[in-house]
Amino acid sequence: MRVGVLTGGGDCPGLNAVIRAIVRKGTQSYGHEFIGYRDGWRGPLEGDHVPLGIPAVRGILPRGGTILGSSRTNPLKTADGVGRIRASLAEQEVGALVVIGGEDTLGVAARLSDEYGVPCVGVPKTIDNDLSATDYTFGFDTAVGIATEAIDRLHTTAESHMRVLVVEVMGRHAGWIALHSGLAGGANAILIPERRFDVDQVCAWVASRFRASYAPIVVIAEGAMPKDGDLVLKDGSLDSFGHVRLSGVGEWLAKEIESRTGKEARTTVLGHVQRGGTPSAFDRWLATRFGLHAIDAVHEGDFGKMVALRGTAIVRVPIAEATSRLKTVDPTLYEEAANFFG
Repeated sequence: MRVGVLTGGGDCPGLNAVIRAIVRKGTQSYGHEFIGYRDGWRGPLEGDHVPLGIPAVRGILPRGGTILGSSRTNPLKTADGVGRIRASLAEQEVGALVVIGGEDTLGVAARLSDEYGVPCVGVPKTIDNDLSATDYTFGFDTAVGIATEAIDRLHTTAESHMRVLVVEVMGRHAGWIALHSGLAGGANAILIPERRFDVDQVCAWVASRFRASYAPIVVIAEGAMPKDGDLVLKDGSLDSFGHVRLSGVGEWLAKEIESRTGKEARTTVLGHVQRGGTPSAFDRWLATRFGLHAIDAVHEGDFGKMVALRGTAIVRVPIAEATSRLKTVDPTLYEEAANFFG
């Protein structure tokens, strides 16, 4: 069988490890042939592909990003997108498609598989760790490690100048990165999308920290919202999936803290740094296992499924189930972290 592979949505560490595992096992164990579609769903839309053999995947395990490129192209909002994808697969004699992505990319795969009969197998990828059907997504562990290291470094400069440092991390709907890195990095407040925050309470935590002769660190997810307001945005532009482009709440909060407390406040926006660079050992391990099990599903013809981590086992779940709702932070976990606020 000829198998197509694509990586869609935001890049993240571990994508190349998945590609490598799929090609290695698929070629050596099953004799399949592989092509890679360039730039997410744009590849099959436009027939843009490259051959994927074992030589092409040698040495890519520790590399960040994706050798196939990625994009936020939404074929369901493109004129005759489904027809163009089906024609492209038929032209290249592709019998199955492995789709590596997050909520939006896999949402397209679910519809193509369930409604149009396109044979897809999904692999969950997002640094936000917000897909409900899997305990962890690869990329998350690396992002948390990067954010934690940044917070560790910011403690020293905050204390040198006795100023407030607000650290904005990624997290549109789910605050997993903020929670994990904030707790690991000793933040004095962690603000997440799942719970609206009270600016006066944040200022009280900041004041308490200064009374103890320490400079406070506030970690805030980009999708966090104040109790009496909406999302704070630099601009209101949308991507092809209808998502507003986030960032700006950290800077807004720093100004509020400074004006209300009289303490100097600065913002560090980690942004794409969290998605870049070499994957952690855990993400390489998880991504590799996902790739191995994804090609097993393809070989067995178990389409419309996504591989998922449950405990230490890799299982298969319907892609539609995996994308039907987001996995958000459990309130009890947030309450644990709140013991260290202030």
